[in-house]
Amino acid sequence: MRSIMKGALALSVAAAALTTPASANHSWGDYHWARTSNPFTVKLGDNVDSKWDSYLVTTSSDWSASSVLDTVIVPGGTKPRNCRATSGRVEVCNAAYGNTGWLGIASISITNGNHITSGTVKNNDTYFNTAQYNTPAWRNLVMCQEVGHTFGLGHQDENFSNPNLNTCMDYTNNPESNQHPNQHDYDMLVSIYSHLDSTTTVGQSVSKWGFAGTGFGPGETGLSPKSWGRPIAFLRDGRPHTYARLDGPGRITVTHVFWVPGMGPKDSHVDE
Repeated sequence: MRSIMKGALALSVAAAALTTPASANHSWGDYHWARTSNPFTVKLGDNVDSKWDSYLVTTSSDWSASSVLDTVIVPGGTKPRNCRATSGRVEVCNAAYGNTGWLGIASISITNGNHITSGTVKNNDTYFNTAQYNTPAWRNLVMCQEVGHTFGLGHQDENFSNPNLNTCMDYTNNPESNQHPNQHDYDMLVSIYSHLDSTTTVGQSVSKWGFAGTGFGPGETGLSPKSWGRPIAFLRDGRPHTYARLDGPGRITVTHVFWVPGMGPKDSHVDE
């Protein structure tokens, strides 16, 4: 019972952090990579195919314009279908993940309350191979936003129908002007990384263990909500967009999901 209560408390803390309005302060909770100096470099593991390579390059270049962090694309360390996490870096993947109802998901492993130790990004070709989403604008938007989440950024706006804010961290039904970060995103990163840590989680190897009953390690998830844990933040229409899963003492995997506009958990038909 005590362990259950501790788990519930940890998830409640995560929920409180992630339901903060994102317009003025759009940090994702207080989540950040621990590091001892700025700028620091996050490795992006390239597990994407030729259809996605140029979008990963664009996203890496865009986020490297930040004054506090750089990114570098390195050979992938996982298989795209599973997209397993690698400690100290972000693995970026694409595959035809099926009729999941989502365009992309980003997951981060959190230790010590707020330190990111790994991240994964999945882009779902089941939808991106259709005429509606197989466009540079949609690919840039989703790639940029999901990678941005792995640095600790949330959304600037979560209403698909509002006018575009000209940032990839904005939900929209028309992504043409929302393909890249804007100055508010860069300013937010400066705020998130304004302090230094005594240790670093960037590029560091952290011991991993599977979450009981799922077989997934920290920062790893499957394709459907049942592997993501408990929904803790919701869109205005009631769809959950953030989930948290207790992985062990002091460790949580947090997942953001970019639903296909108009779809949600009920539209997921993936068995794991």
